[in-house]
Amino acid sequence: MKNPTMTYQQTLDYLYEKLPMFTRVGAAAYKANLDNTILLCKELGNPQLCFKTVHIAGTNGKGSCSNLLAIAFQKAGYKTGLYTSPHIFDFRERIKIDGMDVSQEYVVAFVQAHQELIESVKPSFFEITVAMAFHFFAEQKVDIAIVEVGLGGLLDSTNIIMPELSIITNISNDHAYLLGNSLQEIATQKAGIIKKNVPVIIGETQTEIQNIFITSAIMHESPIFFADNSYSDVHVEMREGIQFVKIIDKARMQVLEIGTDLMGRYQSKNIITVLKAMDVLSSLGWNLGRIDLSTVFQHCMKTLKFKGRFDIIQQKPLIILDVSHNEAGIAALLQQVSKLEVKRKHIVMGFVKDKTLEQILQLFPENASYYFVQASIPRALPRQDLQQMASNYLLQGDAYNSITAGIEAALKHAGPDDLILVTGSFFILEEAYHFFEKNLDYKNR
Repeated sequence: MKNPTMTYQQTLDYLYEKLPMFTRVGAAAYKANLDNTILLCKELGNPQLCFKTVHIAGTNGKGSCSNLLAIAFQKAGYKTGLYTSPHIFDFRERIKIDGMDVSQEYVVAFVQAHQELIESVKPSFFEITVAMAFHFFAEQKVDIAIVEVGLGGLLDSTNIIMPELSIITNISNDHAYLLGNSLQEIATQKAGIIKKNVPVIIGETQTEIQNIFITSAIMHESPIFFADNSYSDVHVEMREGIQFVKIIDKARMQVLEIGTDLMGRYQSKNIITVLKAMDVLSSLGWNLGRIDLSTVFQHCMKTLKFKGRFDIIQQKPLIILDVSHNEAGIAALLQQVSKLEVKRKHIVMGFVKDKTLEQILQLFPENASYYFVQASIPRALPRQDLQQMASNYLLQGDAYNSITAGIEAALKHAGPDDLILVTGSFFILEEAYHFFEKNLDYKNR
C-alpha cells in the first residue's frame, strides 16, 4: 500500500528494511541473474535505452575511473550521468548528473510512484537503485552516463546496458565466494560486460589472465586495448598539496605531467586508464580531445566531493582515511604509507566477514598500534574476532565497542608527528567522517 506522506528518511528506511542490501547483509542480497532488473526496467519503459553509457568494472579503481571520466565528459560540455556504489554519507551520492546528487524529492517520488512494482518484484536494494538511476538519467535526458559495476560483471544488475565503451580496470581476489576462487574465474565474471562490437579497455595488463579478455573480445568482435600498452607512469611527486604524475604517451611520443588532488599513488593507474578511454571515445566521435587535462584531474576531490581515497584530513597528527578493503587495495595503500615520514603508526581498522583476511592481515606492519572496530551492520566482522585474527600476525591492539571510541583512542595516543590511518570498510569510513566533521576543521582544507 502506498504511503503518500513518506519523508526522505522514511523512504530510505523503507528501501533498507524492505530490500536486501549486499553491503549490509552480504551474499543473501546477491541475485545471480538479471531477471529482476530486466523486469523493473521493462515496467519503467526500458530507460537504459534512452541514453549512451560507458560501463566500468574491476576489482579496484572502478570508482575513481568512473568519477574521473564523468569529469572529462562534463568539462567537454556533455550532460553527464554518474552511477556508482556504495555511498559513504548519503544514498543520493550513487546517482549524479554533472556532479550534483539526485534530489531527495526525486528519490521519494520514484519510490512512492513505483511502490506497487517494488512490492510485486521484490528486488534487491541494488536492483531498484539501478532502475532508479536509469529512470532518472532518461528523464533528465543526459548525453551519456558513466555506470560503475556493483559486483562482478556478468550478473551485475548494471549489465543490461549496451555501452559505447566497456572498461575493466584490474582483477584481484575479492568476493571470491561469489565470483570464483581464482583470478581466472573472477576475470571471467568481469569479462561478462564485454559486448558485441563494443570496444573494451583493460586498465592493467596481468599476464595470467589477459587471454581471458582477449578471447572474450574476439568472440564478441570487440576491439580490445590495454591501457598500459599506450601509457606508462614514470614519476610521481608532491608539490603544494597536488600529486603530479609524469606519464609517457607512447603513441604520440611525449611526456605528460598531470596534477591531481587524488593522493593515492595508485591513482596513476586510474589516470592512465581514463586517458586511454578518452582516446577511444574520441575516435568514436565524442569531443574529448580538446579538453585541458589539468581541469579534468586537478580538482577531483572538490568537484565531485570524492571521499575515502587516501584522503588526508589533517597534518599533525597526519590523519588519512582510505576505503581500501581487499588484498590488492590494502597492499597499494600500505606501500604508500610505508614511505611516509612519521614517527609512529596508529591504524584503526574494521572489515566485513566475507573477506579473505589471512591474506590481508599479513600485509599490515607489526610496528604499529591497532584499534579494532566494527560497523553497525550484520555483515561486519566482530571486533574481538578481528583482534584475535590480527594477533596471529603479531598485530597488537585493543578492540573498541564503537568506531568513534577507536578513533578517540588513536587520537589520544598519537603524537603530532604520528600517523592515524582509518581503513577496511566503507561503513567504517562513514562513521569516521562524521566524527571528524564534528571534531576537526578539515572541510575547507
